[in-house]
Amino acid sequence: MKLSLPFYDKVQNKLPFKIGVMPAIGAPVLVLSALAMVVLPVPAFLLDMFFSFNIALSLVVLLVTIYTRRPLDFAAFPTVLLIATLLRLALNVASTRVVLLHGHEGPGAAGQVIDAFGSVVIGGNYAVGLVVFLILMIINFMVVTKGAGRISEVSARFTLDALPGKQMAIDADLNAGLINQDQARTRRQEVTKEADFYGSMDGASKFVKGDAIAGILILAINIVGGLSIGMIQHDVSFSEAIEIYTLLTIGDGLVAQIPSLLLSIGAAMMVTRQNTDEDMGQQLVFQLVDNPKALIISTGILFVMGVVPGMPHVPFLALALICGSFAYWKVKTQEKIKAAELAKPKQEIVAPKPKDLSWDDVQPVDVIGLEVGYRLIPMVDRDQGGELLDRVKGVRKKLSQDFGFLIPPVHIRDNLELPPNSYRITLMGVAVGEADIRPDNELAINPGQVFGPIDGEPTIDPAFGLEAVWIEKSQREHAQALGYTVVDSATVLATHLSQMLTNNAERLLGHEEAQNLVELLARQAPRLVEGLIPDLVSLGVVVKVMQNLLNEAIPIRDVRTIIQTLSEYAPKSQDPDILTAAVRISLKRLIVQEINGIAPELPVITLVPELEQILHKTMQASGGESTGIEPGLAERLQQSLSEATQQQELQGEPAVLLTSGVLRSTLARFVKNTIPTLRVLSYQEVPDEKQIRIVRAVGN
Repeated sequence: MKLSLPFYDKVQNKLPFKIGVMPAIGAPVLVLSALAMVVLPVPAFLLDMFFSFNIALSLVVLLVTIYTRRPLDFAAFPTVLLIATLLRLALNVASTRVVLLHGHEGPGAAGQVIDAFGSVVIGGNYAVGLVVFLILMIINFMVVTKGAGRISEVSARFTLDALPGKQMAIDADLNAGLINQDQARTRRQEVTKEADFYGSMDGASKFVKGDAIAGILILAINIVGGLSIGMIQHDVSFSEAIEIYTLLTIGDGLVAQIPSLLLSIGAAMMVTRQNTDEDMGQQLVFQLVDNPKALIISTGILFVMGVVPGMPHVPFLALALICGSFAYWKVKTQEKIKAAELAKPKQEIVAPKPKDLSWDDVQPVDVIGLEVGYRLIPMVDRDQGGELLDRVKGVRKKLSQDFGFLIPPVHIRDNLELPPNSYRITLMGVAVGEADIRPDNELAINPGQVFGPIDGEPTIDPAFGLEAVWIEKSQREHAQALGYTVVDSATVLATHLSQMLTNNAERLLGHEEAQNLVELLARQAPRLVEGLIPDLVSLGVVVKVMQNLLNEAIPIRDVRTIIQTLSEYAPKSQDPDILTAAVRISLKRLIVQEINGIAPELPVITLVPELEQILHKTMQASGGESTGIEPGLAERLQQSLSEATQQQELQGEPAVLLTSGVLRSTLARFVKNTIPTLRVLSYQEVPDEKQIRIVRAVGN
């Protein structure tokens, strides 16, 4: 971050280097300095500076891990751990050289820091220092490092196993309109960073473990080497040599192992904390004193231990007093909260005066309605943390962008007649979807291939009819590791709502929405709209044409082309079906792109000429209704088209039936409910630049 202060600018201009460059060269300089200490002799004064810097660095890293809210906020921790370990090992080599070369000169020959830790910290007694050092090594190696390494290994494995499931959950939220492209990109980056971080921490924990083992070996080597050099080369007596070199070696080991212990504690804190945006200190304090019952029981036990004869009375009674004070404060705080809630003035319910009925008492039917059971009310209440309203808003926004018109608002209300965990989706007052959800659980959906079963309540995904299981929230990562797509209850409901609105898009478009689309176009192309309604065509015909398009999953975003085609063909015919066919031909590029993207080749299913002739004659006899097809022929035709559609879906290609313009609308109505994934196109609706590849001819 670059400061914009006048003083900073003046200093920056006078310096021969840029201040912003210092963090970039700090790490290389530190690593090269550590390597230089391994090769070159270091004076005792510089050793003191480096040892002090090493202790300061370890303290800073430990405090940063304590106050970091999320592990990813300190993603550079594995690298910092590696550099700090390398620096500490280099200092061990440099201090060993100084101790062995100049140890016979006295305790101060290796620097004041080593002398202070060898004389002051352990009282100058090498036996005590050896015991303290070994205890520190056991704590660091057997307790902190071993536990942190195990947690890092497990976290890395489960994070990597859950990565595909998390990616699928992000894709599901994006497809449901709950998030946009930027939010999905950000969440994918966070998931990738999380996997990289825990993978790096798994490797970094091995550095700490290796450092602890190296400390024990260096201690033994230094003592043996110091005794040998002092007694053989410098003619120092055994008692004097063991005292001097042992004190220096233990002081050197303590100077190195205390920072090592601090970094090990920091690594353990980093891998054991949850990935939530909360301060660790606040978590510990609030969660420890949140339950007054635990404090009251602890107070009683400490008091009993304090009054038992022979026990130290002052410590236990003092702690009992502290715990009792916390318990009293917590109880009083809860009582004040309850009293404040009871003291709120209650609104007096005044019976309204009876009045005559009016048209205001007749409630209009909601275009889109969502009724929920009483246990689902918290999901729609923002005060209780409900996020369903935001999810519904996201669904409306995405569908409005896809269809090309504003989706009407969703009116949500509670319905006591529904089961507690049920909801119902209505269109124009008619129920189109209903399901049960578990607001306290999550839904693990089987996308088609999973690596094993999971414990829970089997069910069916209400949106797409896939096999699913209601699981506990604690099973989320395990289910994702097995290949399940795990979503919460709000996402299940929002996805079901999105699917129902998509399947009934034509029922959402009325005269008001069509008039708004025409008025928006009039602002951009006034000449095109001028004189169209009602001179050439009525608004009702325009609405019917747009509904016909939406009924076959064709968006009406290109309002200009639709109105232009109606202006051209309306003088010739007012039949909505004929006008719809003309509009479809004008929108042929959009239609084919929605089906097959920008691929140059379009795989299609066709009817044999003999079958087309039979259907032509049948339509002429029945007046163009698909119900006029002979039952036996209709059954065989439906079976053949179903088999062809399944074959196309297994090959990963769209299922498209290509037929004549006369049969297109009839066959589209015929397959809409039985084979919804089969799209029916006429020959005129295929763009000239598209190559047609016939994959099957039905009727042979």
